[in-house]
Amino acid sequence: MEEEFEPIMDQVEMSALEDSEEDSITDSKAGTVAGFVTSRYSKASTARDTEENRWLRAYRNYRGIYGPDVQFTDTEKSKIFVKVTKTKVNAAYDQITDVLLGSSRFPLSINPTTLPDGVEDTVHFETNDQLTQAMEEFPKVQPGETTDDFLRRLGGLQKELEPVKEKLQVGPGTGPTQITFHPAEVAAKKMEKKIHDQLEESRAKKHLRAAAFECALFGTGVMKGPFTENKEYPNWDEEGNYDPTIKTVPKVSNVSIWNFYPDPDAANMEEAEWVVERHKMSKPQLRSLKKRPYFRENEVDTALSFGENYIKEDWEQVMEDDSQETLSERYEVLEFWGNIDREILDEHDVELPDGLEDDDEVSVNIWVCHGRVLRLVVNPFTPTVIPYFVVPYEMNPYSMFGVGIAENMDDTQTLMNGFMRMAVDNAALSGNLIFEVDENNLTPGQDLKIYPGKVFKRQGGAPGQAIFGTKFPNVSNENMQMFDKARQLSDESTGFPSFAHGQTGISGVGRTASGISMLMSAASGSIRSVVKNFDDYLLGPMGKAMFSFNMQFDFDPEIRGDLEVKAAGTESLMANEVRSQRLMQLLGLVQNPALAPFAKLDYILREIAKSLDLDPDKVTNSMQRAAVQAEILKGMQAQNPQGMPGAPQGAPGALDPTGAGGGTIGTGQAPTPGEPGFSANTGEGQEV
Repeated sequence: MEEEFEPIMDQVEMSALEDSEEDSITDSKAGTVAGFVTSRYSKASTARDTEENRWLRAYRNYRGIYGPDVQFTDTEKSKIFVKVTKTKVNAAYDQITDVLLGSSRFPLSINPTTLPDGVEDTVHFETNDQLTQAMEEFPKVQPGETTDDFLRRLGGLQKELEPVKEKLQVGPGTGPTQITFHPAEVAAKKMEKKIHDQLEESRAKKHLRAAAFECALFGTGVMKGPFTENKEYPNWDEEGNYDPTIKTVPKVSNVSIWNFYPDPDAANMEEAEWVVERHKMSKPQLRSLKKRPYFRENEVDTALSFGENYIKEDWEQVMEDDSQETLSERYEVLEFWGNIDREILDEHDVELPDGLEDDDEVSVNIWVCHGRVLRLVVNPFTPTVIPYFVVPYEMNPYSMFGVGIAENMDDTQTLMNGFMRMAVDNAALSGNLIFEVDENNLTPGQDLKIYPGKVFKRQGGAPGQAIFGTKFPNVSNENMQMFDKARQLSDESTGFPSFAHGQTGISGVGRTASGISMLMSAASGSIRSVVKNFDDYLLGPMGKAMFSFNMQFDFDPEIRGDLEVKAAGTESLMANEVRSQRLMQLLGLVQNPALAPFAKLDYILREIAKSLDLDPDKVTNSMQRAAVQAEILKGMQAQNPQGMPGAPQGAPGALDPTGAGGGTIGTGQAPTPGEPGFSANTGEGQEV
């Protein structure tokens, strides 16, 4: 991880609200800012009441808890809850994470655009000197451009191609002796590795799994970032003392759907004008904000002095199984991202950056606790974005919040619970006899308990039977048939068949391997749309944010280029085994000499390495780099015709006809028959 983030971030000029005076009760510099944020939070909280009720029903169905709307009669003994919702939510979560995080690489890739601007797509040079001399009249640079300008358009290959800069030409090679390079692709892969390393440092996979779980259960997953954080790396000095290394690294994190309060008038994040995130902080967490940039230390101390102010919401008491305690020893902190009127900033003497003086609204970040403004800065990101990414499980075109598995099968879960309770209660009745006793025929005062060997005393001479046993009808099978029907309806409503998560006893087409394969392929259709939502709403925008973050705060000329971020979640839907098999088939096909000129073997080899979950840069060699080294050696040989530096003078050449060495073995100038020194029999009976 690069260590340049911290100094670069410190050098960034940001417009922020100055701190208040120490021990000040009033905050004249904040004014109406805290009220503005609180009003936005109240508006969003009121607007999402309906959503919270949906999420609570989903949570109860997942946990197997009956809500207050379910009332049991005195005759209902069984209160069983069949947790089919939990099974299907976990199955959906497993499939999403298996597709997105099944390989060792995060599902993001960086590729050059179709026509990259600012960096060359392809360049080549000729290795045949004779053809090079014949093509010297062709221009190597654009009109009005110098060689240095041309080299800058080589991006990350500028230093590597410096030795052959005089031979370089724009465009792909067209002959077998021409070596082609792809500067735009090299820049893209360097940026990709940089982003992957940063995501690994911030444990992005763990946060993505948390977002995927809430997406499957509640219908919406949320992530935020990138932001900078100081990360502590364990380290011990030579004397054994703990001396950690602190580095500033980019960070992405998951945001619980319960703490996310977006603009209620927006159907997606592109339309949202503002977002409020609710934090539940302990005293050390709130105090640690003073170490972060542009937080007002005096205001943080003032908020701490006011004491804890976190009040649990209704949904928190339900989810924590604690309906009694409403207060918590924590602080409620509101984090606001969005637009604010420029007049409010002018009233508080916040200097706006260049280019924003004439704007009516300005994007800002505000933190509020106890009505105190802990931080107010102009949005530092370029281009200006609200750093939250919201992905729906099933899209609702009229709301930012999607529909999840639990909501889709809410009715069928209710049916399954009802029929199962009826079946259990009926089985309890039908499994025992119901006794009718005529006490007139029994001796008074007897115990009427029933057990084996029980003896009842009858009245003498009374006609008729005193005790009758009645069998209650067993209708459990009918109830279980209705239960199975409700479970089938849950399969239809969720798109997750029961056999996809372990149901046995499949009949019909599912009895054979090919049949179950067809069923599983059809069942994966629903997960494709979910993974596509992750690509479009979360992974793609987050990758673009990481790209912009690096270009803004950690600019590297070697990764500068016209690049595009591609979310690779849908690519993972094809198993690596299948992909590698197809690539191997293609590789075997191009072994035909007639087809070989049409194939890019280096690309095929790199893709085979990726499908095997290997790093292509570590397991594949580059023909282009070998060609550059050959050109360097060729230039050195031209300067030293006698051979490479250090070669012994007078050593035999490679085509030495004497047979004395030089790398060849042959007849050379050996004696022929009849000449002196010929070792064959002379025919005179003499041995030589």
